[in-house]
Amino acid sequence: MLRRCLVAANWKMNMTVSQALPLAAQLATLTSGPLAEIAVAPPFVALFPVGQVLRPSGVALAAQNCHALSAGAYTGEVSAPMLADLGCRYVIIGHSERRQLFGESDSFIHEKVKAVLEAGLYPILCVGETLEEREHNQTLEVVSKQLQANLAGISSGLGAKLVIAYEPIWAIGTGKTATAQEAQEVHAHIRGWLQQLWGETSKQLRILYGGSVKASNAEELMAKPDIDGALVGGASLQFAEFSAIIEAAKKAMAHKK
Repeated sequence: MLRRCLVAANWKMNMTVSQALPLAAQLATLTSGPLAEIAVAPPFVALFPVGQVLRPSGVALAAQNCHALSAGAYTGEVSAPMLADLGCRYVIIGHSERRQLFGESDSFIHEKVKAVLEAGLYPILCVGETLEEREHNQTLEVVSKQLQANLAGISSGLGAKLVIAYEPIWAIGTGKTATAQEAQEVHAHIRGWLQQLWGETSKQLRILYGGSVKASNAEELMAKPDIDGALVGGASLQFAEFSAIIEAAKKAMAHKK
């Protein structure tokens, strides 16, 4: 089954609004198509203006995070319904930086996944292992435990809206990248795990790779049968590099047809 790949830009805590708008205007010239979809996740303060620039194009708006509740006395937080109202399509949930730097637990991430789905949005759920866990051959065990905890009780109907991003923590922002074969092994394991959970639904779910993705390695990664796109960090802040990654994705997907 050929799945439409997704290339998502995670700008993290970069770009003021004045810096974001020119880049958004460039990104709005790119075309999503039958082979590849494009999404951009700017910081919260830039979501509305960037969304206005992207709206006429086929580029989807994404958020980098959200709270698990829809409203309440949670100063500084942003809810999934607020993001839906802004025109977001995707929300990144459980990124390793949220897990490690901000102490987000698997149970809290589980509540966030449910909140995003209830708001009619598409979660991009991140999973991945540390360098120590990989060196102790615990990668598949760690990823399985994260999936088990983060997706507990979610039906296959709602699960059909899910995107998984495998991001080995040791590869994020380090310049190190899992080899295409290493990434494929984990992606295949994730798809097999999802098949046990949701059956045929697993065949249509997209599993992205994240972790120092760049134009030079994107095509090799996405040519693998279970790698359906990329969650791109630093390289997404440069239009030439990010657009080259998108072209590499389209080329890889064309070869899969």
